[in-house]
Amino acid sequence: MKSTVLDEQACYAALKAHDTRFDGRFFVGVSSTGIYCRPICRVKIPKAENCSYYVSAASAESAGFRPCLKCRPELAPGNSLMDSVEQIARKAALAIEEGNLTDGSLSGLADALGITDRHLRRAFAAEYGVSPVQYLQTCKLLLAKSLLTDTDLPVTEVAMSSGFGSIRRFNDLFKTRYKLAPQNLRKFSAQHQSENQEGITLFLGYRPPYEWKTFLSFLADRAISGVENVAEGSYRRTVTVQSGNKTYRGWISVINVAQRNSLAVTLAPALLPVLSKVLSKLRLFFDVNCNPQEIFEKLATMNDLAEGMCVSGTRLPGSLDSFEIAVRAILGQQITVKAARTLAVRFTATFGESIDTPFQEVARTFPAPETICGLASSVEDQLGALGITRARARSISSLAQALTQGHVRLSPHVVNPVGEMEKLLKIPGFGPWTVQYLAMRALAWPDAFPHTDHGVKKALHGLSDAKILSLSEAWRPWRSYATVALWNSLGA
Repeated sequence: MKSTVLDEQACYAALKAHDTRFDGRFFVGVSSTGIYCRPICRVKIPKAENCSYYVSAASAESAGFRPCLKCRPELAPGNSLMDSVEQIARKAALAIEEGNLTDGSLSGLADALGITDRHLRRAFAAEYGVSPVQYLQTCKLLLAKSLLTDTDLPVTEVAMSSGFGSIRRFNDLFKTRYKLAPQNLRKFSAQHQSENQEGITLFLGYRPPYEWKTFLSFLADRAISGVENVAEGSYRRTVTVQSGNKTYRGWISVINVAQRNSLAVTLAPALLPVLSKVLSKLRLFFDVNCNPQEIFEKLATMNDLAEGMCVSGTRLPGSLDSFEIAVRAILGQQITVKAARTLAVRFTATFGESIDTPFQEVARTFPAPETICGLASSVEDQLGALGITRARARSISSLAQALTQGHVRLSPHVVNPVGEMEKLLKIPGFGPWTVQYLAMRALAWPDAFPHTDHGVKKALHGLSDAKILSLSEAWRPWRSYATVALWNSLGA
């Protein structure tokens, strides 16, 4: 199947240059010969009109092309962003941290990742040196340790909130691993908080520096009134988490504790049954796992374009609700951020649900895709009354159906983001900009690049699309971060 995500002009330029950076990142099918090659192939360069581009050797062969005998596509290196053992293991680890292996079965997790149980075990062992089940046990124990240290929750509630179905099993494993009874841990720590009737506070560590004020400014510009609020250095919002057949709703409040290189997360007690899911989503949303120095070293050349364009500590904002981010992207097509936010506020006020929180500014949840699918009358008419065009209303409806039916997965756990991007492009109203934006925020893909974005073009002083794409090649595989840096430079 031909990829509709790859930029043909950029791929042809890489082919002409025999650029080794793209070896294994795409393959070139040549219609005049029926052969597909690596971009480093030294045969005579084919005409551009005879070339088509594929994200994998398998997709090229599926389209009917044969492998070149000179450059041997089977020897091409794998794509580290999608196909490597390391990335498969890390995607699996993210899913495990969210509690998606609580029953100890690997089959569902492997299916979700599109691999076999055996391959998952092998990849996980190679990356982490333990089995997925062992990794899960450690995650649960460390979460329990955090709760015991930083809160006054009863031990039984700590065990259940950490994912243990049995208090006896929790006590036994805790004593075996840590040589200490859970209740005795508190004797060695004076850090746990006094009773807080409003919420439970835990900490998420990060590698400094962290451009917290800039990150909050990004969120503030796009904040949906009622759902989220940025004020006095804190970010607050409502949260909805689905676990099995149950839906949990609550709120979170996050501040930066710079002296600890940590984010302090206070959350509603109602979210304790899905605590691991919430914390995993927050780690991605606030990008606490990134290595800012590694990224800055790659993007520092952006400062040759304009002083201070790239700053160490820039973070990639993630997503706490993939449907929300997608609806925002649809509403933001070809209009200003402010106008898109206005439409999102109306959308939420009409279809969202009210919720009790300690904060007057945060009292409504963002609508679920099932809510939109269940509308009794025409979606176009109901959304049209809010000022949303019929075309965008159809896009939102089509997306909601694709998500609820499982045809599209907007999740950072997917092993092949490009595959999901290709599915998104088939949804009415989804163009390259929308798909690249969702790849950045919902799929957590570090190398997405919406090169047609108005802000990107403005920051790069009106360069042509081809020139922008060519310039961005030096920023791989961190072009999502480069995009955020370009947007931030406009604010600065």
